[in-house]
Amino acid sequence: MSRPLRKLFTGVLNIFAWLVFGFAVGVSLIGFLSQAVRTSRRQSFKNNIHVLIISIAYSVVFLMSLAFCLNRRISMFQKLQRLSRGRVALRKGDIPKHAHEFVTQEYSRACLIAFESSPKDAHRAGWGKPGTRWDGVCFRRALLDTVPDLDAQTRLLIPSLPPLRPHDRMSRHYRFIAPLLPTDDNGLSPLHYYDSAIQLARQADREPTEREFEVGIAAANEIKRILLETRQEMVQGSTLDLPHIM
Repeated sequence: MSRPLRKLFTGVLNIFAWLVFGFAVGVSLIGFLSQAVRTSRRQSFKNNIHVLIISIAYSVVFLMSLAFCLNRRISMFQKLQRLSRGRVALRKGDIPKHAHEFVTQEYSRACLIAFESSPKDAHRAGWGKPGTRWDGVCFRRALLDTVPDLDAQTRLLIPSLPPLRPHDRMSRHYRFIAPLLPTDDNGLSPLHYYDSAIQLARQADREPTEREFEVGIAAANEIKRILLETRQEMVQGSTLDLPHIM
């Protein structure tokens, strides 16, 4: 619905509402006056106290309503008078071309100054540096989020794995898959590095560093990869044994 049509519809609806309200008030006033006349001894308007009371009551209500409407009208008029009547440019054609170019250049210059003055090397402990692959990553939260995921992957291989308790060490909880994991030159498996990273994320007062986070995530991914390969080998072995059974 266009704006002029909406304004016309609102005006007609407003007039109709006022007419209905006036008709209702008039009918009620006539009804009360006729009842006051019928119930009086003389059945006339002269010297009828009830007619006087009804007339005064309706007059007071009418005057108070009129005063309220006028007060609101005057208040709205005063607020509108305080608004600036200056012309506001909304489109490119509303102002001269040179003025539009000047405003555009000044706006671009202000944006460039704001961009150049913003900190570029801001860094919070425990979070990835801006512009790197870990930008916006909370190291502690990301490490702890790998715990339920890794537990679900392990249960696909070992359904009878004991339930994971909140304070269990990873080395103890995943002790059943420890023989599957290779060790490095120091004799440490990915489970040892992962357990250390999770303990650091759980217990340490300081935030994990980016290096500690990368070691923990790499260990978790390595464990997941080995679990996936082992499960695939088990499935393939079961498939190869089916012809012999049949």
